Amino acid sequence: MMDLSAKPQESHLRARALRVATVAAAHADDVDKVGRFPREAVEEMKAARLMGIMIPVDLGGEGLSTSEIAEICTIIGQACASSAMIFAMHQIKVSSLVSHGQDAAWHRDFMRRVASEQLLLGSATTEAGIGGNMRNSICAIEVKDGRCYLEKDATVISYGIDCDAILITSRSHKDAASSDQVMTVFLKDQYTLEHTQSWDTLGMRGTCSDGFIFKGEAPAEQILPQPFAEIAAQSMLASAHLLWSALWYGIAVDAFSRAQNFVRAAARKSPGTQPPGLVQLAEMSSQLQVVRANIVNGLQAFEAARKDQDRLSSMGFAVAMNNVKIASSEMILPIINQAMRICGILGYKNGTPYSLGRHLRDAHSAELMISNDRILANTSTMLLVHKQETGLLG
Repeated sequence: MMDLSAKPQESHLRARALRVATVAAAHADDVDKVGRFPREAVEEMKAARLMGIMIPVDLGGEGLSTSEIAEICTIIGQACASSAMIFAMHQIKVSSLVSHGQDAAWHRDFMRRVASEQLLLGSATTEAGIGGNMRNSICAIEVKDGRCYLEKDATVISYGIDCDAILITSRSHKDAASSDQVMTVFLKDQYTLEHTQSWDTLGMRGTCSDGFIFKGEAPAEQILPQPFAEIAAQSMLASAHLLWSALWYGIAVDAFSRAQNFVRAAARKSPGTQPPGLVQLAEMSSQLQVVRANIVNGLQAFEAARKDQDRLSSMGFAVAMNNVKIASSEMILPIINQAMRICGILGYKNGTPYSLGRHLRDAHSAELMISNDRILANTSTMLLVHKQETGLLG
C-alpha cells in the first residue's frame, strides 16, 4: 500500500527501489547458491537510473542525500544483501567523488559520465601485507610526464570483474609514508586484472570481490586532489558505516517479517490461543527499533556535520560514526537468531517461505567489514582525549 503521507519525489524514489528489490529477490537464492554477480538486479538499478542519484543536479544527477540513499539500501537489503552491498559500495565511492572531486575538472566530467552512462564504481582499498588496514598502503603510485602508473596486490576488489571503473588507494609516491595515501580513479580500459584469489565466502557471496594484481595507467589528473586521509575521515568512512548499517537493518527487517509471517500462520491454525513465538516476536520488534534509531541518529548527525568542516573532521564525529557501525553490526545477528528460533526447522531449512540461512550468513560479514576490533581500537585511542557526550539531546 502506498504511503500517502510521502512526498511525490519520495514515493517515486521508493517505487524505483522496490522495482530493483523485486528483481533482486527473484534471483537472491541463486546468486547466493552459485556465488554469482547479481547481474539482473544491477541492470535494474541502472534501468531505474539509481547509479547517479547522489551526484549533484548540475552534473546530471539528482543530488540526493545520504539518508535517501540509505533508505534504498534498506529496501534492497530486504531482498538480496549482495545486491544491496554492491549498491552501497558504489554509492560510497560516489560520495567520495561528490565530496572531494567537485573542484577538479576531470572528476566533474567523470561524475557526469557516471550519471549519464550509469557506470558502476568498484573499490580497491585492501592490499596484501597490510592486514585489512585501509589507512595504510604498501604500493605507491608513480607520476611521470603527466601520466600515473600503479601496480597493487589487491586481496579484495569489490565486484572487480563487473565494475566500469575502480577507485583505488596507494601511497602518494614511492618515498611516502604508508599512511600518506591518495585515491585514483581508473577506467575499465586503463587497467588489467590478474586473478589471485576467489571470493568463496560464507555470506555476501554475490559481491564477487575476488583478489587481483591490479596494473593501471592513466592521466595523472585522475588522482583525487585531496589526501585519502581527508577523504576517509570526511566522507568515505561515515558513508560506509551508515549505508552498510542501513542494508544490515534491511536483512534484519526481512528476518523479522518471515518470523512474523510464521507466527501469524500459527495463530490462524489455532484461533483463540497465543501462538508460539509471539513474545519473542515482540522482543525482536523492540530490538529492531533500537537498530533503526541508531542508524537514523547517525544519518542526522552526518547530514548536520556536512555543513561544518570542523565538525566533520572532529573526534566526536568519528566516535559517533564508529559507534553506529559497531552497534548495528553487533545487534542484527541476535535479531536474526531470534527469528530462526521462532521459525524453527522451517527457518533452518533452505527453500521455505521462512528460510533464514542466507540472512544469517550474510549478517556475519557485518562485524568483519572494517573489523569491529580495529574500529574499537581506534575509538579507544580517541577516547583518551575526547570527552564522551553525556547529554540526551546533544
